[in-house]
Amino acid sequence: MENNKELLEATVKGLQEKIQSLQTELNVKTLELNNINKPKLNQSALEIIYDCITEGIEEFDFSDEENYDFEYELDYDGRIRTNNIEFNSCDYVREPIVRLIENKFNIIDDTEDDKTETA
Repeated sequence: MENNKELLEATVKGLQEKIQSLQTELNVKTLELNNINKPKLNQSALEIIYDCITEGIEEFDFSDEENYDFEYELDYDGRIRTNNIEFNSCDYVREPIVRLIENKFNIIDDTEDDKTETA
């Protein structure tokens, strides 16, 4: 009976290790599947994009209050407080970044290629 118990415990442990190994392999294959249709981007291009984003954000004046809409409310004790702050200048942040990226890369129109491949 003791041998039977040890055998079952060893079997359970072996199966748990196999399950963990299969789960790891499943996670790797799932990641590969998720990435299969994504466009490829090499590390140097990614670093250029990061630099463009950083430069574009640094150029924007986040301290300019004209970029925000403020909503105020009267508090219970009669004090005025800011209830909501909405940033309304997303386009002014996005545009310089997009321009910087477009200037760093040779943009090709591959939308026609995609249409002919799916047809």
